[in-house]
Amino acid sequence: MIGIVGYGAGNSASVRNALLKIGVPCVISKGPEELEKANGIILPGVGSADATMEALDKMGYRELLERRVRRGGVPFLGICVGLQILFSHSEEGDCDCLGWFSGQVRRFRGELRVPQIGWNAVNFAGDNPLTKGVPDGTCFYFVNSYRAVPEEDGICAGVTDYGGNFCSMVHRDNIYAAQFHIEKSGEPGLRMLENFAALAGEKEEA
Repeated sequence: MIGIVGYGAGNSASVRNALLKIGVPCVISKGPEELEKANGIILPGVGSADATMEALDKMGYRELLERRVRRGGVPFLGICVGLQILFSHSEEGDCDCLGWFSGQVRRFRGELRVPQIGWNAVNFAGDNPLTKGVPDGTCFYFVNSYRAVPEEDGICAGVTDYGGNFCSMVHRDNIYAAQFHIEKSGEPGLRMLENFAALAGEKEEA
C-alpha cells in the first residue's frame, strides 16, 4: 500500500486517482499512524511552504517521516511543495523546512511571470529509477513561483529552463521529489508513478 500524506493538500485526491488508475493500492492518511505500514510514502503539495510545515508539525507527520523515510529507508516521493520543504529553508513564509537536503527555496526573480503555469521540459541528469521509460526532455505540468537551489552536489536529478535552468527533480537514496505535478502530467507522469510503486514493491517493474 502507498500512503499519501493527508494534511489538507489540494492535490491529494489527484494523486490517489492517478495511483488507482494504474492499479496501485493507496490511502490518503488521516494521521501519521495510518502510514506506519505503508510500503511507500507520497507527500503531495499545493500552497505555501510555511503552511505545509505548520500542518505537518501540528498533525505529527514530521516525526513519522523522519523515522520511516530518513532513518527507515521507506521509498518517498515529494511533489511540488513536497519537494521544496525537503530543503533547509524557504523564502516563502521565511520558514525553516525539513532540512533533508542542504539548500534554499527562492522565488523566481526578474520579469518572469509567476507562478509558472503550464508544460515545460525536464532534462534528466543521468539514469534514475523514477524516470525509467520516460524520454529525456519530456514535458511535465508545473505550477510554481519558487524553485529549489541545492547546496550539495549530486542530488539534482532533473533540470528545467524558466528564465534560466533550475533544479526540478531531486534524488538521494530512497528519497525522490519533483517540482512538477507528476499526477497531472498524463502518461509520462503515470509511468513515473508506476516506477515509484515498483520501488515500493507495489507493482512489477515495467
